[in-house]
Amino acid sequence: MSRTVIASDHAPKAIGPYSQAVQVGNTIYTSGQIPIDPATGELIGGDIEAQARRVFDNLRAVVEAAGASFADVARVGIYLTDLANFAAVNAVMAEFFQQPYPARSTIGVAALPRGAQVEVDLVLVRG
Repeated sequence: MSRTVIASDHAPKAIGPYSQAVQVGNTIYTSGQIPIDPATGELIGGDIEAQARRVFDNLRAVVEAAGASFADVARVGIYLTDLANFAAVNAVMAEFFQQPYPARSTIGVAALPRGAQVEVDLVLVRG
């Protein structure tokens, strides 16, 4: 099965040897997004809500570049440096998704690249 690389100029460029997303068959795997402003390449400031919104905006740009939408998301992986932010990130996620919600894991981590408080990756299934 062939792999197709997906990229969007409306999401941050990869900061390592990886693609923003890869499609294999009808499944799309996004790389984790942290709250980087795609225009500046810098981590945004602000609280966890602002960082989470930037992350989901970045992911939406990649998903749309694949010709998909958040309705196609089957799984969400959320990584938080402080699990006390769980409820706040839930509230932001609810702004981007509608029922039926995708499956999800939320994992506490010691640190994320560039000092981000949150990172999110997605798995989408089309068709």
